[in-house]
Amino acid sequence: MSFSTDHQPAEDRQSHNYLQIRAAELEDVSAIAEILADSFHTKDGLLGWAYPLLRLGIAEDVRNRLHTKAPHHRCLVALDSTVKVKTAGNLCSGGETLAGTLEIAVRPSTIPWGNSHLRYPYLSNLAVRPKSRRQGIAAQLLLSCEQAVLEWGFHDIYLHVLENNYQARQLYFKLGYRLHRVDNSWSNRMFGRPQQILLSKHLP
Repeated sequence: MSFSTDHQPAEDRQSHNYLQIRAAELEDVSAIAEILADSFHTKDGLLGWAYPLLRLGIAEDVRNRLHTKAPHHRCLVALDSTVKVKTAGNLCSGGETLAGTLEIAVRPSTIPWGNSHLRYPYLSNLAVRPKSRRQGIAAQLLLSCEQAVLEWGFHDIYLHVLENNYQARQLYFKLGYRLHRVDNSWSNRMFGRPQQILLSKHLP
């Protein structure tokens, strides 16, 4: 899928950004790990020394999941391609950037149902490169995952968000996600950390 996301005029040319969502490939692992590490870990402070190790561990985890090729797992990436249009009408490529990523997998529920456990599609590792944020990339990744959910025969999709992540919550609610439950944790309450909220969306 391709989406035109931006138009930036210049004196003698225009730059058009085209967003492509596709399945991740092994050569994407390094860029995916960089985006995830930058989004969920810090390079500053006392833990900054551990950043390279965290990034390496993330890369190995992603690589292993891609190698496994589980039937109900999909890692998507968003490619932001810039095409420059000169005044004469000629096109020239301005480069391609892996701007975001998102994973979806079917997980077993911890709540037994009869003689088995329920299974449900769960979204994780949604992250967008800092320079590519506020361009609708996260929304396009989320919408692309819905097609996979329907292909697998499910009609409900779930994800967690921190209660103080208001920007992410606003995006999810805008896309049709609703509160499923608040995962109250005594350790979070004791140490003053934000609670996790489980959101769900029903797909027609």
